[in-house]
Amino acid sequence: MTLSLSLVLLLSLVGPTDLTVKDTPSDNGKSISVAWEFPADKQGVIEFVIERVGPEEEFGEIDRPSVKMASYLDEAVEDKIPYRYRVGAVYPDTILFSETSLPVISSPQWFNMAYLNVAVGLVIFLSLVGVFILNAKSGHELFVRKIAGLEAVDEAVGRATEMGRDILYIPGVGYIEDIATIASMNLLGEVAKKAAEHGTGLKVPNKDPIVFTVTMEIVKGAYMEAGRPDAFDPDSVFFLAQNVLAYASAVDGIMMRDKPATNFLMGAFGAESLILAETGASVGAIQIAGTDCVTQLPFFVVACDYTLIGEELYAASAYLSREPLMLGALKGQDYGKVIIGGFLFVLSFLALVFKTPVVRLFQ
Repeated sequence: MTLSLSLVLLLSLVGPTDLTVKDTPSDNGKSISVAWEFPADKQGVIEFVIERVGPEEEFGEIDRPSVKMASYLDEAVEDKIPYRYRVGAVYPDTILFSETSLPVISSPQWFNMAYLNVAVGLVIFLSLVGVFILNAKSGHELFVRKIAGLEAVDEAVGRATEMGRDILYIPGVGYIEDIATIASMNLLGEVAKKAAEHGTGLKVPNKDPIVFTVTMEIVKGAYMEAGRPDAFDPDSVFFLAQNVLAYASAVDGIMMRDKPATNFLMGAFGAESLILAETGASVGAIQIAGTDCVTQLPFFVVACDYTLIGEELYAASAYLSREPLMLGALKGQDYGKVIIGGFLFVLSFLALVFKTPVVRLFQ
């Protein structure tokens, strides 16, 4: 009687069914996805066991997921090698396996479908930039709103020329890989070109050795572009100190001794921003500042004549040079932001009206 009851219980046990094994989509290879079906009650099942076999091998256990699992990602495989799998339900006295899968080969994918929205956005953005670049090159005037700080650049350079004093250009305390520093380098080229055209002295003190090398080449190139390579003074671009406070103290000393007519403070700044700006204001210099560091903007606003806020610094070189490539990129970014803003507005409205369907699209 006991033997018959055990046999009945054994026959009532089931193993996993509908085993699905496939190369993991949208990955860089070396992974295979395994999924299976099993009765919802899972009565008597302790755990699952997953076994894998490669060419000329025997089945070997690779993992034992819990009974709550119905899928598994095997990331311990090699590309271009066929593997077969089977999944077993572990009971107290036995293991019942599913059918063995067909061979599956892992391989890297060309495109990750999870980033399809990024690809679409990139295509739209590049298309906008391309259209505006072509418009600018064909002679169409691209509208860019007036930025007071950039409108005052000619006035600031002219003031220094009339007073016979130098222009002091401070490229910030960031490194060359900082976006604000790169934007500052672009603006430095335009300021140096205007200084060369007017025959005005220009000094560029640097905190970082790499930035110093870049500013040297930019200023030298600007003088050559202005047709005044003989007027370039290599000593006008120099390195001071890598320590921030030491650099700020040295720049303040230059301001107090030389009393420049115009100060440009463009780039990445930290706690030294107010030290530099207040000293410049005390010597009567007209000051134009710009940074993307939000915490330092209030100090520039109160101590400088003009302040470029955030992305105005990035737009400065395109604004001054009116170069078609830069203007096209600038206008493309602006319209891209408009499209993204409109898209978010429409989605927000739809989410309020049809909450569940819209939310599911982005889960």
